[in-house]
Amino acid sequence: MSKLRVLFRTVLEKHPIIGNSVVYGTLCVAAEASQQTINKKILNKPSQPLDLETIGRYGIYGTGIGGPLLAVWYRYLDKKLPGATAKVVVKKMLIDQFLFTPQLLVIFYVTMSILEHKEDLLAECKSKFAHTFLANCLFWLPGQAINFSLVPSIYRVTYVGTCSFAWISILCWLKRQDVASSKPDDS
Repeated sequence: MSKLRVLFRTVLEKHPIIGNSVVYGTLCVAAEASQQTINKKILNKPSQPLDLETIGRYGIYGTGIGGPLLAVWYRYLDKKLPGATAKVVVKKMLIDQFLFTPQLLVIFYVTMSILEHKEDLLAECKSKFAHTFLANCLFWLPGQAINFSLVPSIYRVTYVGTCSFAWISILCWLKRQDVASSKPDDS
């Protein structure tokens, strides 16, 4: 085992919340930075600098909120539902997806609205929640099947963080979309 792997495992074992928060926060920052880079190429604006304030918001969310919540949540879930039988895996997936995830998505949108100093902290969440939750189900149900059946609990948040790089890229894209108006036409 390489020294880096040993160090990584030691940090996760001795300081799981801190270790997983740093990993998750780093992946949030990387996902937003990659989204900005891709958008610059698509919009053909290579000289446009990265929006460091937005990247910083993802770092704050990932390291200070999302990472710790996920670390505590998976520890709790593994303690309450130990094992990796098909029945346990399905229970974990459903509890994770339909009890924890909706709350985490609300926390994400509200946190970002607070960090962006928006007046209506719930507007974006109300507008984007249904689409975000559907995308989350399509992405995470298969991902969590692998997580809960094959990944050792010590690496659970790291696995989720790695998958989250792809998911957060999707979330960054969804976050960038215009908030749809829910008002009916006046015609």
